[in-house]
Amino acid sequence: MDASLEKIADPTLAEMGKNLKEAMKMLEDSQRRTEEENGKKLMSGDIPGPLQGSGQDMVSILQLVQNLMHGDEDEEPQSTRIQNIGEQGHIALLGHSLGAYISTLDKEKLRKLTTRILSDTTLWLCRIFRYENGCAYFHEEEREGLAKICRLAIHSRYEDFVVDGFNVLYNKKPVIYLSAAARPGLGQYLCNQLGLPFPCLCRVPCNTMFGSQHQMDVAFLEKLIKEDIERGKLPLLLVANAGTAAVGHTDKIGRLKELCEQYGIWLHVEGVNLATLALGYVSSSVLAATKCDSMTLTPGTWLGLPAVPAATLYKHDDPALTLVAGLTSNKPADKLRALPLWLSLQYLGLDGIVERIKHACQLSQRLQESLKKVNHIKILVEDELSSPVVVFRFFQELPGSDPVLKAVPGPNMAPSAVGRERHSCDALNRWLGEQLKQLVPASGLTVMDLETEGSCVRFSPLTTAAALGTRAEDVDQLVACVQSKLPVLTCTLQLREEFKQEVTGTAGLLYVDDPNWPGIGVVRYEHASDDKSSLKLDPEGEKIHAGLLKKLNELESDLTFKMGPEYKSMKSCIYIGMASEDIDVSELVETIAVTAREIEENSRLLENMTEVVRKGIQEAQVQLQKANEERLLEEGVLRQIPVVGSVLNWFSPVQASQKGRSFNLTAGSLESTEHTYVYKVQGTGVTPPQTPSGTRTKQRLPGQKPFKRSLRGSDALSETSSVSHTEDLEKMEHLSAGPEQDAPEANSPERPPGAPTPQEAEQAGALQNGAQRPEDDRPQFFTKEYATLHNSTIVKRLIIWTSRAWGSETTSLLYLLERGRGVKTFPIPESSNPASGNLY
Repeated sequence: MDASLEKIADPTLAEMGKNLKEAMKMLEDSQRRTEEENGKKLMSGDIPGPLQGSGQDMVSILQLVQNLMHGDEDEEPQSTRIQNIGEQGHIALLGHSLGAYISTLDKEKLRKLTTRILSDTTLWLCRIFRYENGCAYFHEEEREGLAKICRLAIHSRYEDFVVDGFNVLYNKKPVIYLSAAARPGLGQYLCNQLGLPFPCLCRVPCNTMFGSQHQMDVAFLEKLIKEDIERGKLPLLLVANAGTAAVGHTDKIGRLKELCEQYGIWLHVEGVNLATLALGYVSSSVLAATKCDSMTLTPGTWLGLPAVPAATLYKHDDPALTLVAGLTSNKPADKLRALPLWLSLQYLGLDGIVERIKHACQLSQRLQESLKKVNHIKILVEDELSSPVVVFRFFQELPGSDPVLKAVPGPNMAPSAVGRERHSCDALNRWLGEQLKQLVPASGLTVMDLETEGSCVRFSPLTTAAALGTRAEDVDQLVACVQSKLPVLTCTLQLREEFKQEVTGTAGLLYVDDPNWPGIGVVRYEHASDDKSSLKLDPEGEKIHAGLLKKLNELESDLTFKMGPEYKSMKSCIYIGMASEDIDVSELVETIAVTAREIEENSRLLENMTEVVRKGIQEAQVQLQKANEERLLEEGVLRQIPVVGSVLNWFSPVQASQKGRSFNLTAGSLESTEHTYVYKVQGTGVTPPQTPSGTRTKQRLPGQKPFKRSLRGSDALSETSSVSHTEDLEKMEHLSAGPEQDAPEANSPERPPGAPTPQEAEQAGALQNGAQRPEDDRPQFFTKEYATLHNSTIVKRLIIWTSRAWGSETTSLLYLLERGRGVKTFPIPESSNPASGNLY
């Protein structure tokens, strides 16, 4: 372009062309730099932080993995159950890393090595678990092996399935039979994996009349098979249990095998009891599983080996069908799945494998024998000699029932009563299971809900003992914990009905039936503005229940109190926990009612306090002004002159009556203080009567906690302390009776008519002593010390002013009303003046 510009004769045009070229170059360079910078920003923003730069070192990566596994240091530690990985666990984990390394070998060496590993592992499992001439399929998901077996059964029974596909199944629908006690979700998983509709599943019920209620009903199964054949369906496969997922019961596999052979059905067995096939003694029902068409084993769970695959053993002669079904594969990576198990079995040896399974069975037998001696514990065991699973629950015999029936409700009981009893026991068993899991974490207990028995506690050492390291000492500790919790359970269950009756008969309280709460019960206080028909959140009720919860927790009783929403609504309730000892339910309910009522009244009183106090002050000022005017008229004008009044008062003192006013915050009215002067000034030994209260004051022995039944007159008092404690209780009751017990003594026939009572004589003596001591002519309540107020009483300060003349000094008093405790007086500082608004 420069050469072409030189040919232009006009120098101006040539200069313009040169400048344009330079300007375009500058714009292009600037645009190129901008695009490069934007590209770098986008790349750095899209790539995550750990991948930016030149990568991370090994230490940083392992530190990241550790933080992800155990959480950050700032987070609170969580009490998660961590598996005990021993040396055999490290061998299993090494198998995964070794498998990745072996996969880098050349194809010929890899083929020979994987074939050897697969054949050895298959042979060892078949010999250990007595399954002769079987093949093995190793898989990570436990249910995957059963899905492959279903594919094999479909290909075996439907010869044209490979060609025609699901058209064959449509003409003759297959049926898969599952027990009602099978693991949850198994049938849905099979249908999703096989692409079958849910009507292809048939749920076989368990026994209802004879045998275990968790065993498949064989007679009913045969009836279902005949009905399906008549409808043109094809019975395809039956899944039996050698140890159900819930209670570990074993189906009658021998009879099921005969039934399957009769109708050409594939029999598959799974369950935890298959582990006992490795022992010397095996029950006949479990031993019959060795004749089935296939079985699924989980040796990793039984032996405590992490990341070890499950194995499905099967018998079939057609390798082409097994290849189509996915049970066999030519890929070396699929064969290497058995490598961790191949290494672990060699490390443990036959003796180590048998010892671990035998140890788990011994733990189960030890727990069974110990729980038989414990009352109120029911054990659901199929075979006491060989069952490796123990399922137990707490029960309480109903009144009038036969103890042999183990709390089975009688025919005369209403269904509602039976349902309440069932829900109560279920909640208590859930609480028992959670407590035992916390106290003995090495036991590996689980809480489950059974359809017939309800909530139960399950102990399955075959699935947990090897990983958690459960020992015989842990079983003994578990039994001891069960025995220690039984008094709490029985006492709580007995007090539930009494608590419900007391709450129902108490005004202002509503009993809430919550089947999931294991404590004594749930109660809700119904305040004045409570909308009973509404289920929404009640702010006022929540405030009252929060204050009630705080007051109940301050009592320091053995009961636990919690606040939460109602079972069927959002309203707040008070949940009362378990009772460890005999509780006085009537006192508990009355305390809740009275305390909640006081909190409600106090909350209303606080809301109206400003207006009430303002009106009270105005009325008190008017009355006190009138009293001062009356006093001036009574004393006369001469006494008001400074010098003359002093001389006149010296010659003729004025006997002025003391008049004052107190304010009743509850009634909102002024009251005279004459009764205060009578009791506190003229009678030094007499106290004013207590203000009546709605609370029932119960006298307790020294050290006795709230809500405990009185031990007086029982054998619970020790020989050294029973007398002294009883005398203390009698003294407390005598003092609390007060004038009520002294009144009969005043009218006793032994005292002549008109004679003074001992109290009157004591008062007269006190007045005479006061008259002999002129230095103490002032009332005793004029003190500079402030009284100690009761902690559990809300004190309201009322600004009521009164003037009293004592000689030449005028003193102002401030009255403090302690609600429910009477009136207390306090001196007011000189700086306080009602007229100036400087209120104390």
